[in-house]
Amino acid sequence: MMEQFRERTYRVGGQEIHAMEAGRDGRQIALMIHGWSSSWYAMSPLMGLLAQRFHCIAIDLPGYGQSPSLPGSTTIAGYVNVLADLIEHLNDGPVVLVGHSMGGMIGVTLALTHPILVERMVLLSPTISGRLSTAINLLISPITVLERFRSGSFLVQTVENGIVGLTDRLMRPVSFAARSGITASDYMRLRADARRPGQGKVRAECFQAMRENNLSGRLSKMDTPTLILWGAEDNTVPLRDAGIVADEWPEADLRILPQAGHWPHFETPDTTRRQIAAYLGLPRASTELYQPIDDDHLIHVKEVAQFLAHSDIGNDLNEAQRMRIAAQLKQCAYQKGENIVHVADNGNELYIICAGSVEVWKDPEGIDPSQHSHAHMQHVTTFRPGQIVGELAMLDQGGRSADLIAGEDGVTVLALQRDRLLALCEDDAVLGTRLLWNIATVMAVRVRFVLWQLNRAEERRLAREAGERGLVRVR
Repeated sequence: MMEQFRERTYRVGGQEIHAMEAGRDGRQIALMIHGWSSSWYAMSPLMGLLAQRFHCIAIDLPGYGQSPSLPGSTTIAGYVNVLADLIEHLNDGPVVLVGHSMGGMIGVTLALTHPILVERMVLLSPTISGRLSTAINLLISPITVLERFRSGSFLVQTVENGIVGLTDRLMRPVSFAARSGITASDYMRLRADARRPGQGKVRAECFQAMRENNLSGRLSKMDTPTLILWGAEDNTVPLRDAGIVADEWPEADLRILPQAGHWPHFETPDTTRRQIAAYLGLPRASTELYQPIDDDHLIHVKEVAQFLAHSDIGNDLNEAQRMRIAAQLKQCAYQKGENIVHVADNGNELYIICAGSVEVWKDPEGIDPSQHSHAHMQHVTTFRPGQIVGELAMLDQGGRSADLIAGEDGVTVLALQRDRLLALCEDDAVLGTRLLWNIATVMAVRVRFVLWQLNRAEERRLAREAGERGLVRVR
């Protein structure tokens, strides 16, 4: 997929930053930040997905890959300042930031320091406390300390060359799950980045910089909407850091992924992409990667998201959640009197009325649905823009209880298919629960209204009977 990437070098404040890009220029930027001992390639599995909607820029942090080191010592604050300058240079609005490991720590620090620059974040196994796992501290820390000095770096390289794969044997169980799905080629490329000559000093400085940038006690100040994905078998940045997130940053959407270690986007790529697609409102998680969505479609999704704010299912959903739902909806138009669904059809989708009206027609005689005709039908009710219809049959996949027909002026509906709803519930439990709650609330209100109508009808019947008895007595 290398042909899908564009290579570029930026210069901000005298600092060169090498980057690989994908997606259309002019779109909102997704700035992708790798972690310790990595390069832009660490973010490559996600670029095809994000390129559908964003202008993706995966950078080499100064001192890594093909970017020269910062002047002086490397610090997290120094990286944040450079990235703030880069965002200002690139864009006239906030970016979506995607960070892995140390890149996640840099992203959080940037959002705390310059919140105006970051609209949303996706963080993969982010370093929070800066204190890595015991295995890292025992096995890798001494090597990193040696690499800080030229003679030590030479010694490490000599040992590595003499005993082929020493660091591989140390790092593989620390970095990846026992049942990791990472490919051999990706593994070799990531390890090549970690062994890149000449980076010993920056690796050592970053190791110390992470420890000095402990984010514990600061996360409660975070206002940036964020999805955090963590491998359940991460032995590099331990899950105790996820506990800090859960305690101090409850607004963050924290997910733990099985069969993944420190590299979920390489180890469980389909699951990771699906979670990110749901969070960022992308319509496709695994197909047509690198294919930009049309601008008209993006505009349509935003318009639908705004419309959902005033619909039955949009109650208490924020803009990002409405965008996620809007990306899953299919728009359909029907002419006056045209059947949307037939009573004999099994339910597979619900309809949000966007414009016009939907009329509900039912055969009061209970004729076989496959044999009924409109001549026997009776108008039951009419649904207007913002309302939903067809939700009961969609949820249980039972038969429809009535015909749904386009009203006097026709109708435009937004259809939500059952499999899309189930996928939303699986990929985004918070959104799925809210969406199902809103659907259930609508159904409850309708049941209450029908019961009220039945009670009123019964009261009128009893009043008529009482009046008739009174007339009989008078006679």
